[in-house]
Amino acid sequence: MADLLTIGDVARRSGVAASALRFYEERGMITSDRAGGGQRRFPRHVLRRIAFIVFAQRVGLSLDEIALELAKLPQNRAPTGRDWQRLSGPWTSRIDARIAELERLRAGLTQCIGCGCLSLERCQLANPGDRAARSGPGARYWLGDRGPR
Repeated sequence: MADLLTIGDVARRSGVAASALRFYEERGMITSDRAGGGQRRFPRHVLRRIAFIVFAQRVGLSLDEIALELAKLPQNRAPTGRDWQRLSGPWTSRIDARIAELERLRAGLTQCIGCGCLSLERCQLANPGDRAARSGPGARYWLGDRGPR
């Protein structure tokens, strides 16, 4: 029983609310054993799975995607470094895309949003004649389209 943690222990150690832990368990992302009275007891290695869930959400994976990835890991032991490497290797392009998106946001803060008009439709500096509309709907410059030259 010493290797098993209560839901409160797991919440404190992981920084994840107990309600989220119950939700992850309902989705099959983590597992627990039941003690007398139905109390959840989690194996210590569940902390690594939870850290993975938190990290994967920050990378931008949906809970469905995270569940699919976790299904590739062993349930009965802590994943090894090789397990994590195999899982996270394909994420490089996704992280690179996220970095590019954040760089566009940073540039936008000092360009369009910084001017105060907040309207690409009327902005004669960043979008004269509403040229961005020719590229399609949505925030075209945010999506990576180049502004007018």
